[in-house]
Amino acid sequence: MSMNNTHPTGTKLKREHGTAKSYVTGFILSLLFTFVPYWLVVGHVVAGNALVATILGFAILQMIVQIVFFLHLGREPKPHWNLLFFISTVGIILLVVVGSLWIMHHLHYNMTPMTTKEASKKLVQDEGIYQIGGEKTGACQGVHDNHQVVIKDGQVSPEHVMAYKCDTLTFINQDDVEREIAFGTHPHHEAYAGESDLDARKGKGVTITLSQTGTYQFHDHLHEETHGSFMVMPQE
Repeated sequence: MSMNNTHPTGTKLKREHGTAKSYVTGFILSLLFTFVPYWLVVGHVVAGNALVATILGFAILQMIVQIVFFLHLGREPKPHWNLLFFISTVGIILLVVVGSLWIMHHLHYNMTPMTTKEASKKLVQDEGIYQIGGEKTGACQGVHDNHQVVIKDGQVSPEHVMAYKCDTLTFINQDDVEREIAFGTHPHHEAYAGESDLDARKGKGVTITLSQTGTYQFHDHLHEETHGSFMVMPQE
């Protein structure tokens, strides 16, 4: 009777604590899931949000390896209370972290401070204030030509737009992702006519008035590979 009771106990302990083979397998997978993201970053293989998503994916795989091969959660006798508590804790942490990042992103977008000069330009243009005290403000009057930049599959068409002062430029987002049009080159953003960035919703467009002459670059702050330029010439 004693011999029959000893064998199942040993098997159960072995199942809960793993074997040398499982530890070695976990160690190799841990190294793999550590060096691959490092190589992606150092080799500039992936960039932008794709890089962040890839790193998070490998972090989740790394966590699963630690849970299965080292902590042995899920191998304890039923009911699996340790596993259930762990999953619940991870879920709550992810909810708090993702929710906080989402809130901070929108606060940053909606509350980014503007300089007094940029705010004045935006107010003058939005309100159509053509003159103040008999002096021209630079705001445009009347209806002028509209130019469109279509963004589809991450590509900008046309990549370069030539327009005249007081024409309008519309960025049309035909992709299923939100785009944040910023002026200048990433990460050195600059304002144009008082606008620091434009929110192009999924399947919609956003329009600005070209009130400043010169050549300017623009890009999608959320997807750096999407970029283009436009030239604004003085009115004939």
